[in-house]
Amino acid sequence: MSVTAAAGFVAAGVECGLKQSGGLDLAVVQNVGPLQNAATVFTSNRCKANPVLWSEQVMADGIVSAIVLNSGGANCYTGAIGFQTTHETAESVAERLDISAGDVLVCSTGLIGDQLDLDKLKAGVWDATRSVGEDGSSEAAGLAAARAIMTTDTKPKQATHRSAAGWTVGGMAKGAGMLAPGLATMLVVITTDAVLTSAELDAALRRATRVTFDRLDSDGCMSTNDTVALLGSGASGVEPSVDEFAAALTEVCQDLTLQLQADAEGASHDIAIEVVNAVSEQDAVDVARAVSRSNLFKAAIFGNDPNWGRVLAAVGTTSAEFEPYGIDVAINGVQVCTAGEPDQPRELVDLQPRAVHILIDLHAGAERATIWTNDLTHDYVHENSAYSS
Repeated sequence: MSVTAAAGFVAAGVECGLKQSGGLDLAVVQNVGPLQNAATVFTSNRCKANPVLWSEQVMADGIVSAIVLNSGGANCYTGAIGFQTTHETAESVAERLDISAGDVLVCSTGLIGDQLDLDKLKAGVWDATRSVGEDGSSEAAGLAAARAIMTTDTKPKQATHRSAAGWTVGGMAKGAGMLAPGLATMLVVITTDAVLTSAELDAALRRATRVTFDRLDSDGCMSTNDTVALLGSGASGVEPSVDEFAAALTEVCQDLTLQLQADAEGASHDIAIEVVNAVSEQDAVDVARAVSRSNLFKAAIFGNDPNWGRVLAAVGTTSAEFEPYGIDVAINGVQVCTAGEPDQPRELVDLQPRAVHILIDLHAGAERATIWTNDLTHDYVHENSAYSS
């Protein structure tokens, strides 16, 4: 179970005809309380879609009663009509669930620049809100919601943590491309029945996303619609410490992050770039991210070529503190470079497995960080060359 694992939540996923390919394309998740606290993290892209602009306003008071999500269209750069579509979608959910439209988050994903069909959206909201009242707390309902938000995803992403104290965290995510900091082209809904204030949820969410979703950098491209929403019902009656809750939340976010990485568009390798012994955590992040965004490096991994020179070349583009000829590099456990010189033969590196681990030792401090990325493949280029056709 995912978003319906925590007490106090119901969900549904329905088909309303927004996707040309057909299938489930609209989801609703409702928080039935007793608390309706919430926290969100949105894309850091300055070019934001209408649902993000709407949802930022909703979050002003930290109260969310429901979230509605559609695939089949991003509703971005669709002008005043597009914003009105977002507004009316929230109004439709509010009317059906007898809640305030100002407490309804809206999320959309799909192609930028196309108007959504409001009549289809409203019909989907009608069907989804009817379903949440019938069987909305079931595992099947949570799975349907997770499927409804998929675009180029090949599978739904769900994760759950159940604490020994009796509270639960459950989540669903979508995303298979444009996975870069600022969250990626991802929509994530996480629910919990722990008793926490909106401020506490916000603190925990930012701690979790900083070391999980924000370190997933599949292709260096940032979307306009990214939203991670954390909803708290308090239905368990158990009040954990923020630290305890943040640890569980981070576990769920990390699980979803790796599921997103594994389903990245066209990828044939999942790459973890770990930087150790940096002067600062930010230096470690900057170095790992530079390598993750090197098309030369990513193409080499696709070709099963352990070309460690491309790693060092990318490291050198950063302003991190290190001695350029004091760096070690290991690829899948083989020390190919020590102190800026060749070490074990690169032919010893096995890049046939999907999982690839790059270890970069800067020998400059004591901090570390990992960025997760993918290789650059023919399939990725093909899929994204024809996305709008």
